[in-house]
Amino acid sequence: MGGAYTIMAAMTLPASTSGRPAAPTAERLLALFRTMVKIRRVEEKIVELYPSQQMRCPVHLSIGQEAAAAGVCSELRPEDWVMSSHRSHGHYVARGGDLKAMLAELYGKATGCCGGKGGSMHFIDQQAGFLGATPIVGSTIAIATGAAFGSQLKGEKRVVVAFFGEAATEEGVFHEAANFAALRKLPIVFVCENNLYSVYSPMSVRQPEGLAVVEAARAHGIEAHAGDGNDPVAVAALTRPALEKARAGGGPSFLEFKTYRWREHCGTSFDNDIGYRTEAEFQEWRKRCPVETFRARLLREALADETELARLEAEVQAEVHEAARFAIESPYPAASELMTDVYSPAKEPRA
Repeated sequence: MGGAYTIMAAMTLPASTSGRPAAPTAERLLALFRTMVKIRRVEEKIVELYPSQQMRCPVHLSIGQEAAAAGVCSELRPEDWVMSSHRSHGHYVARGGDLKAMLAELYGKATGCCGGKGGSMHFIDQQAGFLGATPIVGSTIAIATGAAFGSQLKGEKRVVVAFFGEAATEEGVFHEAANFAALRKLPIVFVCENNLYSVYSPMSVRQPEGLAVVEAARAHGIEAHAGDGNDPVAVAALTRPALEKARAGGGPSFLEFKTYRWREHCGTSFDNDIGYRTEAEFQEWRKRCPVETFRARLLREALADETELARLEAEVQAEVHEAARFAIESPYPAASELMTDVYSPAKEPRA
């Protein structure tokens, strides 16, 4: 994973002589585009393979939400940690998680990142700085806060990023964690990907009219900002000062990025026909596709040409294809592995 670390560290925006961030370089913008394409193509491969019934776990796709993951993770350092929720594919990929191990985990194979025992909602790659994901809404917020507390106690310069959806801000654990993080000035950045829906419930039936999600964080004394979750450069621009603040001992920040999931809440199909959202709404967000609009920007600003982008996408496709082949051909865990890594090893009691 050393290569992934080098790439991510190199993607951080340089400072200009005025002290403000310099304009993104073409190299950095291409790296952001590559990450978004990789997330999109991995999930499209899952859509393609899922009907074979060989992936025996539910999947929550982030197609349409690639920019938030790419933008945030592009600003992280090798020592930083990321935690995620049930919709974790994009965060795992953006952080540099092992692609072969990811797809093998979906197939329940021994070579999976959890040895085939966790499935889509339990990804982990500690070497890449992806500390883990769990499906219970809001659950990793508390774990990430604890990890940040541990790093603070050890005097480390690590920042922890917790990804979650807007529905998690309605859970008690978010408010408890936010209060504790603010109280102890923990090095954590709470990243809320607001895709407007909790399963099939829109914001209008879950929160009072006119209440902004960022206000939930501000109520706990946490600096909070909202931005365009479909623009990776805008995402990175909001993420950078939040990380700098956390690293300098200034405490937590909360970032809300508005975005939109294209596929059903859980599964690989489209579900605009069941009534909780309209086809017109979907098409409006579809026009704002983060991958396609960013590709158009690269061409419009002459930062890349069609040949270069085609080569980039072909390289990503080849990597995804190879990861899928590896996953399909990998062995299942042996029966003897059934009870391994299930319980924490017993320790002798303290005297």
